[in-house]
Amino acid sequence: RYPLLIDPQGQANKYIKNMGNDTSMSEYGLECVKLTEKNFLRTLENGVRFGKWVLMENIGEHLDASLEPLLLQQKFMQGGTEMINIGDSSIPWNNSFRFFMTTKLP
Repeated sequence: RYPLLIDPQGQANKYIKNMGNDTSMSEYGLECVKLTEKNFLRTLENGVRFGKWVLMENIGEHLDASLEPLLLQQKFMQGGTEMINIGDSSIPWNNSFRFFMTTKLP
């Protein structure tokens, strides 16, 4: 499961960003993205592929349907490699990947 943090003051965002910038915790760094950005799926795909942490900020009451396989962790084996479908493409799964979601909504 991936955490959803209710964060009206922005403290959780700051904490996750500090953890993501610490190379002893996040080997490949942290990417911050919002659902309103046009390339959020590409950022998410790169995070899964390269083992980066991804922080999705300011999510609303509804999530994009393309996130469902990721949230349900619908991984499958293809040619001896663990894969996941995000959007229209199959992405190789990296076990270093972490996904965090924050919202300001109560």
